[in-house]
Formats: sequence, structure tokens, C-alpha cells
Amino acid sequence: MLENLIETALPTIIAILEIMGIFVVVVSATGAFIRYLKGLVTHSGSDVKFALANGLAISLEFKMAAEILKTVLVHELNELMVLGAVILLRALLSFPIHFEMKQIHHTES
Repeated sequence: MLENLIETALPTIIAILEIMGIFVVVVSATGAFIRYLKGLVTHSGSDVKFALANGLAISLEFKMAAEILKTVLVHELNELMVLGAVILLRALLSFPIHFEMKQIHHTES
């Protein structure tokens, strides 16, 4: 019974997490672009890169959460290997983003 509930509810939860990640990217990119345009007009320095990097990092966290939940639904070893590779790639993507954020924060201090 619990297995059926999990297999029924989990795909919806995973889809919601994926959509949340996409939403964060779109909102962050749009906000960063608007800040960039304002900076061009006002000639003021802005934290465009930091804001975008922060949004991307948060988005990756939502996407990673969805991938982790997908491991519950895996039935074959091949699926698990593909899922593991996706999780590894997303984790590797987060390192340069966090490094960039630290560099920007260190430069601004």
C-alpha cells in the first residue's frame, strides 16, 4: 500500500521540484538582466553576477532534490547508473557556481 502511494505521489512531487528549479532560473536570469540594463543606464556597479550565480545555485538544489527523489522509483541498475551520472553532473556544476559566488563576495569585501 505504501509502495503504491509512493509510486503514485512521487512523480508529481518530482515534477513540482523540477518546475520550481526552472522558475528560479527564469526569475533569476530576468532579474539579473534587468539589473544589468539598469547598470548600463546608470553606470553603477551592481551585483549582477552574484545574483545570477545565487539563483543558479538555488535552482540546482531544487533539481538535485528531484533527482534524489527519483532514486526511490528506480527499478533497474541501468536507470540507477544514469540517475547517478545526472546527480554527479549537477553536483559538479554547483562547484564552479559556488566558487564564482565566493570570488565575487571576496572581491566586493
